[in-house]
Amino acid sequence: MATDLAALSGAVIALDLDGTLVDTAPDLVGTLNVLLREEGLAPLAIAEARPFIGRGARWLIERGFQAADAPLDAERIPDLFNRFIAHYFAHIADHSRPFPGVMEALGVMKAAGARLAVCTNKRTDLSLALLDALAMTPLFDAVIGADATPAIKPDPRHLEAAVRAAGGTMDRAILVGDAATDAGAARAAGAPLILVSFGYTEIPARELAPDVLIDHFDELPPACARLLGACGA
Repeated sequence: MATDLAALSGAVIALDLDGTLVDTAPDLVGTLNVLLREEGLAPLAIAEARPFIGRGARWLIERGFQAADAPLDAERIPDLFNRFIAHYFAHIADHSRPFPGVMEALGVMKAAGARLAVCTNKRTDLSLALLDALAMTPLFDAVIGADATPAIKPDPRHLEAAVRAAGGTMDRAILVGDAATDAGAARAAGAPLILVSFGYTEIPARELAPDVLIDHFDELPPACARLLGACGA
């Protein structure tokens, strides 16, 4: 039986990007492996490095080099970061693709009157470049990256900034993510939390106790409607 999606009208659905909307691991880990090879180190398998994604490029570089048994001194990170960004920008959507059902689910929620925002620890310029390359940008009312907020997830101000930018209010907002940073931001902001089971996380999504855990994006619109309805929307 179809779920009534009327509760979505006027609400803001804020979504994480890497590991939630888009499977970016092939290009992110591919760029990390370029750096590792340049430094004479063995590359990492995607499955090994994908949990390191989600806290920004610096974290990915630090955790990646640590996993390659080559922990970094702090003074080395700026140069590696700049090299990472230059390569990644040029290869941002070589292999990255939306997860199955993403485009359809976003379209359904937009048609039901929801506002959509990207709330990501990725830089805004990188986020827009990726979304542009995948023809996803027109779906969103706001894209708020790490540089466009006072503090990044798990700080609640990141989510609050994304909801405001999309023209909504926190009492009618949901955060959809994949990792502890998303869980922390939603809980601190008092917002309902939906996590995907297939994202990038060092802590299994189920253990982060989301309000709803989904295995496919076709579950997202009815899950959002149920949560908003339960909040008295």
